[in-house]
Amino acid sequence: MLLVCHRKLEVPPVSAFWSSWSSALLETDPSPSPVTLDEAAKRAESAAGWVEENWSTWLNTGLRIALILVVALVLRMLVRRALTKLIARMNRSAQTAQGTGLGGLLVNAERRRQRSEAIGSVLRSTASFLILGTAALMILGAFQIDLAPLLASAGVAGVAIGFGARNLVTDFLSGVFMIMEDQYGVGDSIDAGVASGEVIEVGLRVTKLRGDNGEIWYVRNGEIKRIGNLSQGWATAAVDITVRPTEDLDHVKSVIADVADGLAKDEPWNEQMWGPLETLGLTEVLLESMTFRVSAKTMPGKALGVEREVRWRIKRAFDAAGIRIVGGLPQQAEESAADPTAGMAAPSVFASERSPQSIAASPITPPANLSK
Repeated sequence: MLLVCHRKLEVPPVSAFWSSWSSALLETDPSPSPVTLDEAAKRAESAAGWVEENWSTWLNTGLRIALILVVALVLRMLVRRALTKLIARMNRSAQTAQGTGLGGLLVNAERRRQRSEAIGSVLRSTASFLILGTAALMILGAFQIDLAPLLASAGVAGVAIGFGARNLVTDFLSGVFMIMEDQYGVGDSIDAGVASGEVIEVGLRVTKLRGDNGEIWYVRNGEIKRIGNLSQGWATAAVDITVRPTEDLDHVKSVIADVADGLAKDEPWNEQMWGPLETLGLTEVLLESMTFRVSAKTMPGKALGVEREVRWRIKRAFDAAGIRIVGGLPQQAEESAADPTAGMAAPSVFASERSPQSIAASPITPPANLSK
C-alpha cells in the first residue's frame, strides 16, 4: 500500500477524458440510422476497456487524497491538543504561584489566563492554517493541477487584501507582540498615550481600559505608540512639605522621622511600603518658605494612597509640634485708602480768560471807525 501511494501517479488529462466522454455521448445519440448488435457490443467493449485501463489510476488517486486528509486531520488534532495542555499547565502554575505570599503580589491569575488563552488561540489558528493549507495544496497536486498560477493569484490577492486592511493587520500584529512580550495585562494601570487607566481586557485587536472616572476606553493596539506600565516593579510615593524659613531644621526632620516610624509599624501601610520613609532634604529655600521632600518605595499602584496617608500624619504631627505649614498663593496687599480727589473733574482750560483756548473762543470786537 505504501509503495502504491508514494509512486508517481499518471492521471489521464482532463481534456482527454472530456473528449472521450463527448464522443461517447455523440455516438449514443439517437439517429435515424439503426444501431446493429455488433456495433453496440464494440462500443461497450471499448468503454469497458477504457474503464479497465484507468481504474487503477483513479483508485491510487483516491487513496492518496484520503491518506492526505487523514494525516492532516490527525496532525491538526494532536497539535491543538498539545497546545491546549500547554495553556492549561500555564494556568495551573499561575494559580499555584498566587497561593504563596509573594506570588499573590506579583501574579495576577486573570491576567495570566487571558494572556495564555490569547497566545493559545494564535498558535492554534496558525497551526491549523499551515496544516490544512499544505494538505489542500497536496490534494491539488494529486490531480496534476499546475499550482504556479494559483499561488501567484493567491499572492496578488493577499497583497491587495493586506494593503486594504493594513490598519487591521497592524492592530493584530501589535496585539500579538504585546501579549507575547507581556508588556501589560489585566489589572495593570497603564498610560497608553491616547488613554490611561486600569486594563480590564487584552485582545489581539483592542485593549479595554477603565478610566479614573469609570469610563471604558477601547484603544486599538496599532494606535499605541508608547506604554507606561504603573503596575510593574515598584512605585514611588513623594510628598513635598513647605514650612516657614524660621523653623528649626533638625526639629522638623525629627518629627518627620517619628511619622515614618509609626507608618512603618501600622497596617496595612507596612505591607504597602517596600522601603522606609526617607527625608531627602530641602528642595527649595525662599524668603518666605522652605520645602522638604520625603519619599518611599511602595507596591505598584499604591503610591497615591501612601502619599495621602503621609500628608495626613505629617499635618497632625506638625500641629502637635507647633510647626506651621505655609504655601499656596501669596497674600495680596491690602488696598490703600481711596484718594478724595479721585472723583473730582479735571480743571477746564476755559476757566482762565487769558488761556489760548479762551482767547480763541471769545468774539472778535469790530473796529470803532467802521460805519454801517
